[in-house]
Amino acid sequence: MAQRDADPIALIEAMKANADGIPGFRLFHDHDPRVFDLVMEDRRCAKIVLTRNLVDAWVSQRIAWSTKQWQLGDDVDRKTWRVKFDPKDFKHFYFTVKERQQNIARRLQISGQAGFHIDYEDIQDIRVVNGLAAYLGETEKLERLSGQFKKQNPEPLADKVRNFEEVEKTVNDIDRYDLGRLPNFEPKRGPTVPSYVTAREAGLCFMPIPGAMDQEIRDWLGAVDGVQRDELTTGFTQKDLRQWKNRNKGSRSFTVLRHPAERSHSVFCRYVLNQTPWTMWELRHGLIEKYGLDIPWDTPIGEEYDRPRHRAAFLKFLEFVAGTLGGSSAHPVEPIWATQDVLLRGFSGFVAPDHVLREAQVQEGLAFLSKEIGIDPPPLGEAVKDEPYSLASIYDEEVEKAVRNCYARDYMAFGFRKWGREGNEAG
Repeated sequence: MAQRDADPIALIEAMKANADGIPGFRLFHDHDPRVFDLVMEDRRCAKIVLTRNLVDAWVSQRIAWSTKQWQLGDDVDRKTWRVKFDPKDFKHFYFTVKERQQNIARRLQISGQAGFHIDYEDIQDIRVVNGLAAYLGETEKLERLSGQFKKQNPEPLADKVRNFEEVEKTVNDIDRYDLGRLPNFEPKRGPTVPSYVTAREAGLCFMPIPGAMDQEIRDWLGAVDGVQRDELTTGFTQKDLRQWKNRNKGSRSFTVLRHPAERSHSVFCRYVLNQTPWTMWELRHGLIEKYGLDIPWDTPIGEEYDRPRHRAAFLKFLEFVAGTLGGSSAHPVEPIWATQDVLLRGFSGFVAPDHVLREAQVQEGLAFLSKEIGIDPPPLGEAVKDEPYSLASIYDEEVEKAVRNCYARDYMAFGFRKWGREGNEAG
């Protein structure tokens, strides 16, 4: 066992070299992860995915632990036991196994492989067993199944559990079909290390979320060391940033979340509606032509663009954003309106930020951050205002509903409340 644990791959290679027939083994969710990665990547290794009713599996395992009987050759030797059902332990078991099954299915899909899925009850079906043999390359067929092993606990489940009512309640509480799951059709994001910004001297690294507070934090970082924002260091490679971290022991990295309503409105005003250094002209004209966005073709937008028209245009923009995030639009998801949850997960592909601040409490967050590295924080300037109309001037329940439709994942992941209750005035 010590040799196996030191080098499990050597054991598998020995099995392959010396087996009479096809070598194989069972691999459970709590077995050596090195072996799991090996077999999933090995296309010559056939994957037989055995599934079972997880309540039965949990109860059977607990009976075996109690009776020390792990297999049965003759019914006269059978030991019985009634277990006490533990909802907390079962839920941990259930979600661990479920995650494992999902991981197996995903790995098979990504690598273009197919596993042979077989349920515990199918083992008694000679046709299924012969189908499994054919999957493994066997040409002969069995005429009958071996009678060597017997089912250890054939009684109904209610007869094997002392508190069966707890089983019923717990199973009903579990969302087995993921009815509450938020679908996610967004592409995964990388860590975007070149966008990170470090202070000139202080050990601070800002990891900006596109569309959230950016220029304001850059100005603050410059003020920390008395320089302009364009004198800050950015454009890192991962190697460069590792070296910076090694030179700046005790440094802190941080990012700033913004309420989805504020972020999406700011993106609309800055990148689509107005002429700014960040305007995406191709996107702007495409939204007018193809999506019927009612904004002036030319900029500046002019006085005829009033508040009701602005509100209607913003709602139309949110409808477009929801389509891209839901995978029903030909336009890709731009980072400026990607969910902050996905962007933050992308950061973690290299290194997670030490602090995730929220714009509504960013002053307090920056003060705490400054205290950690031993500096006096400069004041943070006011956030760049949206033009020509503020979010507060058009915000209502319909706007909130449209924003939440786009960013339900962010509301759930970060606990965002209705915009007017995040410390801002909703008008």
